[in-house]
Amino acid sequence: MLEALMDSAYIKSLPFLYEGLKLTLLITIVGLFLGFILGAFTGLGRLSKNGFIRGISTIFVEVVRGTPILVQVLFIYFGISEDLIGVNISGLTAAIIAITINAGAYIAEIVRGAVHSIDKGQYEAGRAVGLTERQTMRYIIWPQAFKRMIPPLGNQFIISLKDTSLFSVIAVGELVYQGRQYYNATFEVFETLVMVCIIYLMITIPTSVILRRVERKLDV
Repeated sequence: MLEALMDSAYIKSLPFLYEGLKLTLLITIVGLFLGFILGAFTGLGRLSKNGFIRGISTIFVEVVRGTPILVQVLFIYFGISEDLIGVNISGLTAAIIAITINAGAYIAEIVRGAVHSIDKGQYEAGRAVGLTERQTMRYIIWPQAFKRMIPPLGNQFIISLKDTSLFSVIAVGELVYQGRQYYNATFEVFETLVMVCIIYLMITIPTSVILRRVERKLDV
């Protein structure tokens, strides 16, 4: 029975899918890391008293959130690389840029909402003890806001992870692309797609459980 299981289409597809999973996680983690940096600056930019900075940040968020990530990655891969700069961007690079930009726009709203949710008395307390506006933000507001960001940032990880499945359109060898390559060669469509779903669930379900525990512990 064990031999039959190991010889099944489900198990035989795993080495191919594992290669795609590694690329999926690479795109997600690198893209979210860069997206957090972009989102933090953009979110704070939307809270800026400088009208120009606030306007640019708002336009960026609205444009990115108002267009599908599939259109964004196609624009980066075909539009920018070929028409604007004349340099071919690899599919992997385009995918990471797309996740960075897309996640950055949503993270900007997470940052803005978290900072905005801190009671105004915290600002006044910081200024009362002699801190500058920047020091108040760094030492009082940001630590409290970051605590409130953790659950939605975890949700953004799940969303970005699933969004990588769209990058198969530019031949990025992520999980869905590898699965499609495998079942095109073996005609084992059902078995392969079942394993793709299981692999996604093995990542998203534990992440969701961890997020719920963190949220309860932080009492956010």
